[in-house]
Amino acid sequence: MINRTESLAEFYQHKLNWLPEGWSDGSHFNVFKLEDCADIGGNVPVKYSRRDFYKISMIRGKSIYHYADKSIETSGTALMFFNPQVPYTWQPASAEATGYFCIFKEAFFTENLRSNIKDLPMFMPSGKPSYSLDTEQEGLIVQIFEKVITEINSDYRFKFDLIRNHVTELIHVALKMQPTERIYQHTDANTRITAVFNELLERQFPIETPSQQFSMRSPKDYAEKLAVHVNHLNRAIKETTGKTTSQHISERLTTEAKALLKHTSWNISEISYCLGFEEPAHFNHFFKKHTAITPTAFREV
Repeated sequence: MINRTESLAEFYQHKLNWLPEGWSDGSHFNVFKLEDCADIGGNVPVKYSRRDFYKISMIRGKSIYHYADKSIETSGTALMFFNPQVPYTWQPASAEATGYFCIFKEAFFTENLRSNIKDLPMFMPSGKPSYSLDTEQEGLIVQIFEKVITEINSDYRFKFDLIRNHVTELIHVALKMQPTERIYQHTDANTRITAVFNELLERQFPIETPSQQFSMRSPKDYAEKLAVHVNHLNRAIKETTGKTTSQHISERLTTEAKALLKHTSWNISEISYCLGFEEPAHFNHFFKKHTAITPTAFREV
């Protein structure tokens, strides 16, 4: 069980067995070749936990990465984005996995992105974190990572400004791989309402301490925030997604419950409280209804 977030210092110690100069800086950045890391191809997977830093990886070869309560198998070459909010681990399926990755703290981008990095689709808890690359795209990503490696080893005074631009380009390569209208445009009022509802829902996660509490439990809570009638909200979401507002809320609560049961040592009463249930029995009933298993049994699997 894990009830804390892995720090940069712990990352360096278990991955590389050393601490670089400036690792404690709030805007820390570093880049690596995947094959240079000690645990690639080893028998012990990386610890499955939240981190206190962001990570962008380009990985060649077969691998499996576990992200929140999902497991996704990749082959070929993939560009992947990991954020501090969601617990994850990555497992190479063979010792031949190669590629690159960079790690950085949020402050590295704070003053340089037009929007908050947390609002970028690939870094949102419900966003798409993995992008399959064709040969041309792989070549472009390799060039960008090699430029970053060259700059970080240089004596150029403003090298981190240049590196920031290169990493921003990685982000834009991924953004361009999605239909633009899905990211920025909403074709009608129903999709606008659904998008804002999803944003309000996601803002309440992840649950990081037992004292934090999920409070917007009902469709009425969201309708009041959106200044629309609850029937209008329900109709818009149903037409846009095929699911009811309550289904979306329940599914997101179930996902977070699974993450808390798997990756914290909090007791059932604490998890029940922070997810907004008045009694542990109510949480038990909810969880079993949506997973066909009790919270205790799920934790022991």
